[in-house]
Amino acid sequence: QVQLVESGGGLVQAGGSLRLSCAASGSISSVDAMGWYRQAPGKQRELVAFITGGGRTNYVDSVKGRFTISRDNAKNTLYLQMNSLKPEDTAVYYCNVLPYSRDYWGQGTRVTVSS
Repeated sequence: QVQLVESGGGLVQAGGSLRLSCAASGSISSVDAMGWYRQAPGKQRELVAFITGGGRTNYVDSVKGRFTISRDNAKNTLYLQMNSLKPEDTAVYYCNVLPYSRDYWGQGTRVTVSS
C-alpha cells in the first residue's frame, strides 16, 4: 500500500512563500487525481488544489493566483508552491488522492503564517 509523507511546512511571515512536498512510497503514475487538503484549527478539512494525471489543475477560490500544484511522476512526488501567504492559510496540509482515501492520510505538514 502506498504511503504519503508530507514535508516543507514551517513558520513564515505574511507575504512569504513555502513549497510543500508529498513523497509517495510507491508509484503515482497510475493515480489520476491527487490533491492537497488543509485543516485549519477548529475547521473541517478542505480540498485546496488538485491535479489530474493529464495535468489539469483546479484550486479553491481563496488560493487562486497564489498557489500552484504540480506533480513529478518520475519522482513519485506531489508539490504545492505557496506564494503571497496569508494568516488565513495557517493549517496542517495533507496530500491524498481524489476522492480521498482514509488509508492515505499521513501526518501532514504544519504551515503557520504570522501577520
